[in-house]
Amino acid sequence: MEFVQKKKSNKHTFTLHDDYFNFAYKDNNGSGDVDLNYADLPQKSSVQIEQNEWFRNVGVLWVALGIVQYSQAIFLNMPLAGKGVWITVGSACLIWFYLSKVKYTVFRTERANVLVIQDKNHDKIIDELNKRRKSQLLAWYGDVNPQNNLENEIQKFKWLAEQNILSKEEAEIKIAQAELLQKANTQLPKERLN
Repeated sequence: MEFVQKKKSNKHTFTLHDDYFNFAYKDNNGSGDVDLNYADLPQKSSVQIEQNEWFRNVGVLWVALGIVQYSQAIFLNMPLAGKGVWITVGSACLIWFYLSKVKYTVFRTERANVLVIQDKNHDKIIDELNKRRKSQLLAWYGDVNPQNNLENEIQKFKWLAEQNILSKEEAEIKIAQAELLQKANTQLPKERLN
C-alpha cells in the first residue's frame, strides 16, 4: 500500500509493507528515506507548521504603508488614485502567506522524524500506521512468554495497555494467564521430585 502527499515543493511517500514502512521525503532542502518498523512509531505526536515569514512581514509593512498613504491623501484632500496599491500588494502577500502554510503531524522516532502532511489523506495514513503498529506490537509482545519472569510479563502487559494496544481488561487477563503459568511452572518441578 502506498500513500503520496504533495503540498508546495514537499512530497512525502509512505510505502507500507507487511513488517515495516518506508517514509520518503523530498523538498527544497533535499530528499531522503528511512525504513521503520511500525512498532517504532510513538503513540504521541506533535504539530509543526512551515510557512514563509517574509510574506507576512512584508505584507504587514506594505499594508501599513498603504494605509498611511491613503490616510495622508484623505487628510490633505489629495486625489486617492493610486494610493491603495500598497494595500493591495500587501494584502496579496498576506493571502499568499496564509495559503502557503503547510502543517505536519510529527512522529519523533530514534532514527527519523516522520512528518505527515495535514491534507485529505492525513487521517487515512495515521489510522493505517496505528493499525499496523498495534498489530505488530501484539505479534511481538501480545502473548505470555513462559521464559520471561513474572514481573517482566506484568510490566509488559501494563505497558501494552498504556500504549492502547490492549484494553485494561485484556491486560488483566494476560497478567492472570502469566501468573497462572508461573504457578504451574513452579509447582511442576516439585511434583516431579516426589
